[in-house]
Amino acid sequence: MKQTDQSLTTTESLPDRETMYAALVQRDSSFEGVFVAAIRTTGIFCRPSCSARKPNPENVEYFADAKTALAHGYRECKVCRPLVSLGSTPDWLQPLIEEVDQDATLRLTADDLRERGLDPVRVRRWFQKLHGMSFASYLRMRRINQAFSQLQHKSTVTDAALDSGYESLSGFGESFKKAMGNAPARSNDQQVINVSRLLTPLGPMLAGATEQGICLLEFTDRRMLETQLNRLQKRLNARALPGDSPWFPQLDGQLQAYFAGKRTDFDLPLIMAGTEFQEKVWNALRTIPHGATRSYSEQAEIIGQPTAVRAVARANGDNRIAILIPCHRVIGADGTLTGYGGGLWRKKRLLEIEQGNDTPTR
Repeated sequence: MKQTDQSLTTTESLPDRETMYAALVQRDSSFEGVFVAAIRTTGIFCRPSCSARKPNPENVEYFADAKTALAHGYRECKVCRPLVSLGSTPDWLQPLIEEVDQDATLRLTADDLRERGLDPVRVRRWFQKLHGMSFASYLRMRRINQAFSQLQHKSTVTDAALDSGYESLSGFGESFKKAMGNAPARSNDQQVINVSRLLTPLGPMLAGATEQGICLLEFTDRRMLETQLNRLQKRLNARALPGDSPWFPQLDGQLQAYFAGKRTDFDLPLIMAGTEFQEKVWNALRTIPHGATRSYSEQAEIIGQPTAVRAVARANGDNRIAILIPCHRVIGADGTLTGYGGGLWRKKRLLEIEQGNDTPTR
């Protein structure tokens, strides 16, 4: 690998300086977990997506992780907090999140937030950034999710409305129809995809689950995420709503063990929700051993359609359950890395983790 600065401490897996500096300038979160940038003039180190003012390229030193930057005398940036997982709940918001998690029917006004010592605008901005909706919308979607669950378990519309914190049946019906697309009494054929964010060393991921199993796992900065979520909702005749699932703690635990190099497979039920051809490709992906790779042409051979290389590549790109269905293990016939929805450097890091050489030094 090209190295233009003899004082640069790096690993063999780091991108070149030009790529890393461009990522730093563009605040590219897809490089989370790939490198940290240490600023010689200030003595601090930042994550790639830091919003602070950017230094000149000659004043930046790159490391594979925060631990190495600390060992070289740099201290944590107070703006992006690279020692904390990207997407983590800030300390000032944690009590509110715990309160919300304990009561899916909670209703809080701006005055309620102020009584808790919180700025409503700051809270709204955080939820908008992390969840793509305001805090009020987040609470409303959780209440609708709660009501839908009760309706599926044969509660009456009135009971579901009252138990979910609604005082008006007309208000409940309007909110429910807006969220679910149908009136409460016509929701029997639908289902909910509970969605939640999970933190990983390579950035936050959006997880989705039905009662039957995991149906979504994507990095939150993937450009196609909204499209994929819309396709999934259509395939399952479902609506994605923020909520909890008994599958999420298991998924989170298995992912953490995977990133720590302590797990080589996953044993969670998966809801693929694809076409017959897509599911054939995705099942073939699951047969690629941990630490191994295959080419697209080899994948086409395995599913018995050797001329369908391009169709196999498209199906790979349509995979909605990253890591568990390991589309990152498919590479070019010449051994080069090819497209990956989460970013090529994430793909490279995932392969390094699986091959046990994610922290080689030189």
